[in-house]
Amino acid sequence: MKFSEIVQKLDSAAVSTSLTSNADCDPEITGVAAVDEAGSGTLSYIEGGKFAHFVGKTSASALILPRDEALQAQATERGIAWVTGADPRLLFAAAIALFYKPFHPSPQIHPTAVIHPSAEVGQEVYIGAHAVIEAGVKIGNHVCIHPNVVIYPEVQIGDRTTLHANCTIHERSRIGSHCVIHSGAVIGAEGFGFVPTPTGWFKMEQSGYTILEDGVEVGCNSTIDRPSVGETRVSHNTKIDNLVHIGHGCKVGANCALAGQVGMAGGVKVGNGVLLAGQVGIANQAHIGDGAIATAKTGIHNDVAPGAIVTGTPAIPHKVFLKAAAVYQRLPEMYQTLKQLQRRLGDNK
Repeated sequence: MKFSEIVQKLDSAAVSTSLTSNADCDPEITGVAAVDEAGSGTLSYIEGGKFAHFVGKTSASALILPRDEALQAQATERGIAWVTGADPRLLFAAAIALFYKPFHPSPQIHPTAVIHPSAEVGQEVYIGAHAVIEAGVKIGNHVCIHPNVVIYPEVQIGDRTTLHANCTIHERSRIGSHCVIHSGAVIGAEGFGFVPTPTGWFKMEQSGYTILEDGVEVGCNSTIDRPSVGETRVSHNTKIDNLVHIGHGCKVGANCALAGQVGMAGGVKVGNGVLLAGQVGIANQAHIGDGAIATAKTGIHNDVAPGAIVTGTPAIPHKVFLKAAAVYQRLPEMYQTLKQLQRRLGDNK
């Protein structure tokens, strides 16, 4: 499509405000690409100063730029069409959606799917080959269930949710609308509940519920366990990466982002807007306040205050960690200084 059409669609999508562009430059755009790989006919973006030098050498025909007049002038001089808005990365995400539509099969029920007579299936639903849907399941409208999905009894699934191939939804789980569960994920499996006795471990049945509110996305091979009583809950619009484990009885707030290999023990409470980077581990019953950030491989054993940024194991304030890391790099030098001082003190005796 013409670049001017893209600008118009981005403007109407309301992903940004006050879009401006060099409207006199209107190339044909055939796709999108990373700025360092872009070729003629492609659209790319510059998020900030770190990538600003690409404006002078990219082969892209059009760019989404930050509100930087110098970059805009440079792009114009090179004959590159551009549009600018408050959030270039958000605009680029919307532009990708103009050229790429994820696979979504037409509504139908494959003849090999096994559906219990008591299950309720909404309108315009796709159920793929060898999917199994047990008794009492309720499936909303426009749901997409890919092949080999297994849904245990009494599960509820909201409208326009997608369950990708080979994921498993255990009994009595509740999944909201517009959710995405990726391949291999397991929702509502038994929590790790065992009571020690003189003769060994006594299994505590996990009779609770797992609830995913609207707009939750769960990555491949992630697990969200149900508790012995009560519920495990992930609140609306939270995004969960691959290989994440959320233990029984956890409560995860809204608009959180959990990167790969995050692990939560039982009873953890995570506030709204929390960011957990890769391989963060959280111990039993810890509370993470709203807006907190834990950097990669942080080990959290105690509560984290709202808005705090923590690093390390055990977790400490990120600024303190950086100072400690600077000292750590100087330990060999400091050790040599210590040895010299010890020798001088010894000579003075």
